[in-house]
Amino acid sequence: MHLYNAWLPPPAVEETKKEAEAFASVVQSVKDAWAGPTDPDSVYATLKWISLIDLFIKAKSELSSENVQQLIELGLEVFHASQDKLHAQVRWGGVIVRLLKKHGKKLSLSIKWRPFYETLMHTHFKRNTGPEGWKVRQRHFETVTSLIRSCRKFFPEGAASEIWSEFRPLMANPWHNAAFEGCGFLKLFLPVNPNNQDFFTSDWLADCLDLWESIPNCQFWDIQWTSIISRCIKSCKLIDWEGFLPTLFTRFLNMFEVPVSNGTGSYPFPMEAPKNMRFLFSSKSVTPAKAIAKSIVYLLKPDGAAQLYFERLTNLLEQYYHPSNGGRWTYTLERFLRYLVIYFQKRLQGEQLKSSSDKFMSNKPSLRKEERALFVSAVLKLIDRGQYSKNDSLAETVSVATSVLAYIEPSVVLPHIAMKFQLALETMTATHQLKNAVASVAFAGRPLLLASLSGGVQSDDSYSTETYLDLIFTSLSNALLGMDANDPPKTVATMQLIGSIFSNLAMVGGSDDVPVFLQSTHLSEWLDEFFVRLFSLLQNLEPNSVINEGAQTSLLSGTFLAQDSPYYYCMLEVLLGKLSKPLFNQSLKKISKFVDTNILPGATAEVGLLICACVHSDPEEAGLHLIKLILKKIVSSFNGTPVAGYVEGAAPSTSPSKKATLSPALETSLEYHLRVLAIAVSYAGPGLLKYRDDFKQVIMSAFQAPSWKVNSSGENVLRSLLASLISYYPLDQYRPSSSQPVATILERWGCAKADLDEKTEELDPPKWHIPSQEEINFAKELLQCHLISPLENLQNICQTETQNEAGDKKEHLKVTLLRIYSSLHGVMSCLPDIRPTLKNESSKKVETSCFFIAGSSGPTVGTAEMREKAAEVIHSTCRYLLKERTDDSILLILVIRLMDALGNHGSLEYDEWLNHIHAWKLESAAIVESSCNFITSSHSPGKKRPRWALIDRAYLHNTWRSSQSAYHKYRNNGNILPSEHTVLLAEDLLELSLHNYETVRGYAVRTMMKVLKRWPSLISKCVLISTSHLLDPKASEHLIIGSCNILGTKTVLKHLTMDAVSFSSFVTGILASSHHESLKAQKAITELFVKYNIHFSGISKSFFGNSVGQLNRPGFEVLVSQITSLSFDTNGLHWRYNLMANRILLLLILSSRSESNISSNILGESVVHFLRNLKSQLPHSRMLAISALNTLLQGTSTKSQGDILSVESNMTQILQEEGFLLETLNSLSHVHIISDTDSSASKGSQGASSFQSGADKAMTFFYFDFSASWPRTPSWISLVAGDTFYSSFARIFKRLVQECGTPLLHSLRVSLEEFLSSKERSKQCVAAEAMAGMLHSDVSGILEEWDNWIMSRLVKVLTTPSVESVPEWAACFRYALTSKGKYGSRIPALRQKILDCLAVPVPTTVATSVVAKRYSFLSVCLIEISPVGMGPTEEQFHIKMLEELLDNMSHSSAQVREAIGVTLSVICSNMRLLKTSEPLREVTGDTVMSEAASTYENWAKLITEKARELSFNIQNTSQSNKMDSTLESVRESGLEDTETTDAKTMETIFHFAVASLKSGRSSVLLDVLVGFINPILSLQETSNKDLSTLAKATFELLKWRILRRPFLQDAVSVILSLVRDPNWRTRSASLRYIQTFMYRHTFTLSNSEKSQIWQGVEKLLVDNQVEVREHAAGVLASLMKGGDKELSNAFRERSYAEAVKILTQRKQRNSASGLSIVTVHGAVLSLTASVLSVPYDMPRWLPDHVTLLARFVSEPSPVKSTVTKAVAEFRRTHADTWSIQKDAFSEEQLEVLADISSSSSYFA
Repeated sequence: MHLYNAWLPPPAVEETKKEAEAFASVVQSVKDAWAGPTDPDSVYATLKWISLIDLFIKAKSELSSENVQQLIELGLEVFHASQDKLHAQVRWGGVIVRLLKKHGKKLSLSIKWRPFYETLMHTHFKRNTGPEGWKVRQRHFETVTSLIRSCRKFFPEGAASEIWSEFRPLMANPWHNAAFEGCGFLKLFLPVNPNNQDFFTSDWLADCLDLWESIPNCQFWDIQWTSIISRCIKSCKLIDWEGFLPTLFTRFLNMFEVPVSNGTGSYPFPMEAPKNMRFLFSSKSVTPAKAIAKSIVYLLKPDGAAQLYFERLTNLLEQYYHPSNGGRWTYTLERFLRYLVIYFQKRLQGEQLKSSSDKFMSNKPSLRKEERALFVSAVLKLIDRGQYSKNDSLAETVSVATSVLAYIEPSVVLPHIAMKFQLALETMTATHQLKNAVASVAFAGRPLLLASLSGGVQSDDSYSTETYLDLIFTSLSNALLGMDANDPPKTVATMQLIGSIFSNLAMVGGSDDVPVFLQSTHLSEWLDEFFVRLFSLLQNLEPNSVINEGAQTSLLSGTFLAQDSPYYYCMLEVLLGKLSKPLFNQSLKKISKFVDTNILPGATAEVGLLICACVHSDPEEAGLHLIKLILKKIVSSFNGTPVAGYVEGAAPSTSPSKKATLSPALETSLEYHLRVLAIAVSYAGPGLLKYRDDFKQVIMSAFQAPSWKVNSSGENVLRSLLASLISYYPLDQYRPSSSQPVATILERWGCAKADLDEKTEELDPPKWHIPSQEEINFAKELLQCHLISPLENLQNICQTETQNEAGDKKEHLKVTLLRIYSSLHGVMSCLPDIRPTLKNESSKKVETSCFFIAGSSGPTVGTAEMREKAAEVIHSTCRYLLKERTDDSILLILVIRLMDALGNHGSLEYDEWLNHIHAWKLESAAIVESSCNFITSSHSPGKKRPRWALIDRAYLHNTWRSSQSAYHKYRNNGNILPSEHTVLLAEDLLELSLHNYETVRGYAVRTMMKVLKRWPSLISKCVLISTSHLLDPKASEHLIIGSCNILGTKTVLKHLTMDAVSFSSFVTGILASSHHESLKAQKAITELFVKYNIHFSGISKSFFGNSVGQLNRPGFEVLVSQITSLSFDTNGLHWRYNLMANRILLLLILSSRSESNISSNILGESVVHFLRNLKSQLPHSRMLAISALNTLLQGTSTKSQGDILSVESNMTQILQEEGFLLETLNSLSHVHIISDTDSSASKGSQGASSFQSGADKAMTFFYFDFSASWPRTPSWISLVAGDTFYSSFARIFKRLVQECGTPLLHSLRVSLEEFLSSKERSKQCVAAEAMAGMLHSDVSGILEEWDNWIMSRLVKVLTTPSVESVPEWAACFRYALTSKGKYGSRIPALRQKILDCLAVPVPTTVATSVVAKRYSFLSVCLIEISPVGMGPTEEQFHIKMLEELLDNMSHSSAQVREAIGVTLSVICSNMRLLKTSEPLREVTGDTVMSEAASTYENWAKLITEKARELSFNIQNTSQSNKMDSTLESVRESGLEDTETTDAKTMETIFHFAVASLKSGRSSVLLDVLVGFINPILSLQETSNKDLSTLAKATFELLKWRILRRPFLQDAVSVILSLVRDPNWRTRSASLRYIQTFMYRHTFTLSNSEKSQIWQGVEKLLVDNQVEVREHAAGVLASLMKGGDKELSNAFRERSYAEAVKILTQRKQRNSASGLSIVTVHGAVLSLTASVLSVPYDMPRWLPDHVTLLARFVSEPSPVKSTVTKAVAEFRRTHADTWSIQKDAFSEEQLEVLADISSSSSYFA
């Protein structure tokens, strides 16, 4: 049994034993309700049981595994059978996920994967998705994917290889969206469970890494692959990971997009996955950090290389955690740190517990102490940098991580905490540092105490166990300074610290055989200081808000202490609960004195909680000192005050004419004391009996006072008093467990997940407050006085027409209602529920046996008759108020609250639980002990917490159970109906929901929904009444708004799916509501309609069952014809209603598609109807028609015979009507809004343009056009970028042509004439769309039409010099060439024709814009050709085009050169991919023309050589120009031409490189790109500005590219040659590249390669050019930060020795040595690099280096300026910690530094 259930109050524990049986009966009921796959509609009958199944899961009940297994198997059967019922699948999917999460480990299931895949394909990846709203679809997708993730571990043997062979082919062409889809599916489905272990081998992993490499710089792709690989690393034992570590770590490092060498932090052109993929496979983590952390933790193994790699990774990343280096990357780094610690803890926990469930975990070698220490030390580097981050979440993560690691490796972490805290105290100037340091000590309080008191931790000599105790004492005393009303964060941190430390101690001040600071004398002084600070804090608090009259105020609406976090109250409870008797009495006296002398209305809740904590610790003493004192104060304050006379038997103290009042001061004082008292008595229990008369008097006086504030404070007291008397709540919660050994100082903590059968460390269960008979009698007495008699009083007020003043009567009603509410709120569900009505005698037995889960908040008090009587009176009061006082919102809200308390049994407990659960979510890490505790070597299955926290959770669990136990009792039983009282309350609430005050409506709707959820049989009536208001032309505005509020609730929307009558009335109501003229009413109706669309989840089957109509509701066909008549725009209806009618028609048609008894006539008529709407005058209806036709027209492939022919002829007839097509094209062109800048052009393929408001957009944007979203290949070519081509329009033309065939082609030919020659851009757009649809339709007869007229039109488009409409025509060509089928497997009929048309070169006489246009069109067309399935003709075409492009590389127009570069990159990459995929392709008869291919391959070599040669020429000419500008006039024109030709060709090559890098196609062209490194770097600065700009742009992309072997060796040799280049600008550029190159390849470069590059850079320290020297020093500094230790150390020692040598020579020869300035500068720069490589630390060698550097300050410039800059930078980066770090320097060294730092005065 779960700990929280074992610790419930004893009466409830007994009841829980019946839960397993109740669950078995629920499973049986579900089985009975499900009629099997033959009757899929019976799924709706099973849905009502789901919330009950959830109840058992949340209640943590003990259920038999057999029942759970049966339920899951049944659930999966139901899930798969309800293919089109998304709502049902969401509900069942969700509950199966929760069951598997809770009970999965105990079950042995085998679940097939393919049905899930089919569900996904059917619902989300089809071209024509169903009518369901996007909210439902989104939830459905989320549910199915989480269900797949939960079921993965139960996939049978062989599933992994099936899944791989299903999705691997999709990734053969990485430049098609199918690759993203395949990858997403792999991540989702691939199981790594023990059954499928054999599939995962090293070869498979190598294949994965190759695939991962194929799309660079795409975050979506990276996240999917990292996730797949991290799961394999954790679970697969057949792969030897060591060989893959360099590749993996290179990927990991480069996925953190941090700025390297002053670059930007993110890739300039990231590859975006298509929007629908990002939506469908969205990962909760937007960064791959989680998967990276998981991979690293599970790669670690004894003596493995992963640890070294991880240390290098942390060395490189640590600088980005520093507060001064924050940026966009901080979030990713914070997640990385967080998950490193989480997974490390998980792994250790698994290893320590070696649970039998993880059978295959045990094969992984466990980590030893050395590995643990190394890992923790590496993570500590990141923690150290991030501790004082300005980013709150990073600072918080650091503190929590420190706490967890302190349990794992205390000898490393605890000294770190101590040092940091010391540092924070010494640098008190930075206040945020103190807050973070205090939080760290608070979170690590337990490890510090365990380490110091168990004595088992060995650490550095400087840190003994005494140090830790001193640290805790120092932090406690310093923390008191942090309690400051003006600094909430610091105050909260302080309270966490105090709560944390005292939660660890068993008893405080009990004996003196304890460390010094825990002895009574010390503690007594500390307590005195603590209370002084606390009282001063309370006196300076300012309340957050003013309390409004009438609105319900929570008891604890206090300041930040009581409201924002639970730490204040926890601290007080823990502190006062742990004190020994003498110390408690000392505190009590202080508190009592403070309460006696202060009235603090600004801190009411805080003072109340302070007293409550005292009472909870010792009710007797505290009652005597505090409660009695407050009661006395209140009684004396009431003496002599006027009485209002609203309580039975009390006469008013003044005459009716004169209104009695209290003075403001007295009112404030009474309100304050009453509220404090209300909070104070919460847990006082039997201790209150001795003050019963005082309480009765105080409550009575409060209700009689003529002040609403005092009345409502009295209500709080009565409520608290009743709850305190009759509720179950834990007592002695903070006292140590009695099973605890007496001598121990520290309290033992427990784990809620621990198996209670293991008696090892069982804690004592809580002692509950079980009300005595005396307490129950007192409660009954109070109820008699404040419930029964006010009810009678209320009845009299409402029945008699008293002559009192109106105001007086209102006050009387208010006070009476308040008393009743208070009594009901106090007893909560202890007052029995209203008894339901039974249909027949047999259901009597059912009613008594209705039991699901146990739980009660106290013993039964009173009877069900009392509740029923109250319901009756409240009903009549409500009628009276609505008749007489309908504008009195305060009274009405009180009545609604009373109805909630009466009708919704358990809702008060539920509200209380909600408030507390919020506080628990803020649980502090300070009271959580890690599941892995190596300090005491005790490991548990979950987190450990102090006993008081576990009791708190058990109490909360009981509150939740008591709110649910009766609420669900009769929900699912058809024989039990709501009682007449409930029905009357529901009717009243319905009327109040239509009230003219918004606040009243809001409260009423919320309460009514709770009633309707409990009694679903009442919903239909509500719907019918609400829709009748919509139909009523005379209905006022508030009735409409109220009705829309009711109809828009989830409960009602779900009901519409199941109930045909409600659905009909809803549809007719909403469509006939256009006569309401008020704007607010119309807005409400629109919003309701949008909400209905978003949540639409189908229509009840019974609705389609009758086509004629019965029970006064129209049948399906009648309704369709009614709506069709509404939805033409000729009937003068407002456009919004026209749109609604069209939309509902579409929903009806789509929902009826699967119904066999619906004639296809209707389908045909609706197609025709929407076709006519294409030329509608209303833009929104046009757009909807586009959506509708896209969904309804299935195209040729899926046509069935029958009535379809008549539909076709109808359509053809309409389309051929005179002027119909022209008008349609015209109206479609209006949708394209084209501004001058094109910026406001509408986005996306829906054509939902910018003239729509949000609600209207939501009305037209109905279904996600998921996988039909076009284009299906990434769009990266900026030459033809534009979003004015709407693919949904093109698709309609395609479908229409497919439906109607050649006649339509003839009609289009005529209509398009005008549009093709039009100058208007919007008309060109429509022409392009129509043309694209036509070309892609593949109908018979299209080839003849191509020859007749289409080809000539396209040639005309190609050769027209206009530039504006290039994007839409490029899109048209691209659409026409798009491969058919979802994964692009079929080739369109006209593809070759169109390609041939493009292959014809344009005449030489045309404008260059036409040439550029042709090449741009070529490039987009070639993108659509999949290299993997390329045939010989297409290959021939590629080769032909390649030759043409190579000849034109030096074209005179820049625009043409760019287009050529882009097209070249597409052709080459296509050819390359074709070549690499050949082994994968089936060998067919068509062999590839080898010679052509070899020409191509030669070309790859030619172009790199050409680039090198050209760059050499350009550099030379550029140099000679500079050297001899006088030659300018005499130059030969021939030379000039060659030079410009060279530059132009080079530009084209750069465009080619940019396009390859930008498009993600570079992975197949790496050899070529490596060949370009030399030209790119050497042409950064030339006299040709355009060329240099291009070179720089290419460099920006190149430096992000990761190179794999063998290209890496080539790159290294190129870099080494560039470092020695004669041109200093090239040397400088090569240094820039080296910095990022070394960073990106740090794991893959061999040691010899690194040292070669390192030497190359070192030589540049003595370069002739000063800029190069300084640049080299900067590069070396960054290489040392994260580079190899050996290289760094060797360099550092060399440079130190060199500098010492130079200095000695100078001294000996008196600075007249023969050393050149370059040599000295080089030596100084080497020192500078070493000093700047450790910006925030102080390693041992640093003082000597800095001092030596400072000694060079007397050298001439540039040495002097280098020294002063370096020392200044050193001072800046070490300023924060200088107070401690300066101890590393000797006096002499400090003097040397001081000399250089004191800047000499200008006037000296």
